Amino acid sequence: MWGKIGGAGLGLAIGGPLGALMGALAGHVLVDREGAPFGRAAKEALFTTGLVALSAKMAKADGVVTHDEVAAFRRIVDVPPGEEGNVARLFDLAKATTAGFEAYARQIADAFRDDPALLEDIVDGLFLIAKADHALHEAELRYLAAVAAIFGFAESDFARIEARHLHCDDDPYVVIGADRSMRDEALKRHYRRLVAETHPDREIARGLPPEAVKIATDRLAAINAAWDRIARERNLA
Repeated sequence: MWGKIGGAGLGLAIGGPLGALMGALAGHVLVDREGAPFGRAAKEALFTTGLVALSAKMAKADGVVTHDEVAAFRRIVDVPPGEEGNVARLFDLAKATTAGFEAYARQIADAFRDDPALLEDIVDGLFLIAKADHALHEAELRYLAAVAAIFGFAESDFARIEARHLHCDDDPYVVIGADRSMRDEALKRHYRRLVAETHPDREIARGLPPEAVKIATDRLAAINAAWDRIARERNLA
C-alpha cells in the first residue's frame, strides 16, 4: 500500500474519516465521506492507516512524543525506504485534524466487526507504542480503554490485554485469560488453543500486513512468558 499512500485512490477506496485523512495527504480537500465509492478497501490499507491515525491521536492525548515511542512505532509500522516522509506527514495530519479519535476508531470497528482478532491487534500495537518510554501515562491508559470500548471489548477483555503489557508479573492467569481453578489438562488445552489463535503464522496465512505479524509476535511472547510461570508453579511438563 505504501506505493499508493500519497495518492487520492487509496483515500477514495477507504472512505470515511480515514479516507478523508488520506485525501488530505494527497493534497485534496479534507472531506469526510460516509462510505467508499469504489468498494471496501483492503484490510492491509485499513489496518495500517488506522494504526497510524490512532497512534497520532494517542500522542496528542499524551501531549508528548518521545524518541522511544517513535522507535516503537517504526518497529511496528513497516515503512520502506523513501516513504518515511509520507508516513510522517500522515502522522502529523492525523494529530492535527479536528476529527476526534472516536471517528477513526468507529470506522475501524465497523470495518473489522467480523474480525475481533484484528481489532485486538490494533489495541496491542497501541499499547506497545505507549509503553515504549517505560511510563504509560494515565491519559494514554484512558485513551486505550476508550478505543477498546469503541471496538466492542468488554472491561474484562481490556484487562486481559492490559495485563500482557503492564502486569505480567502480577497474575499470569489474567494474561492468558484463564481461571486459577482450571484443572491442569483443561489449562493446557486452553493454552494450546490460545497459541494457535495467536501465532504470527496465522496472521501471515490470512494475508495481513507486516504490522499485524509483528504485533502478534510480541503478543505470543507475553503469552508464552505467562505460561512458563504457570507451568513452573504447577510443575507441568
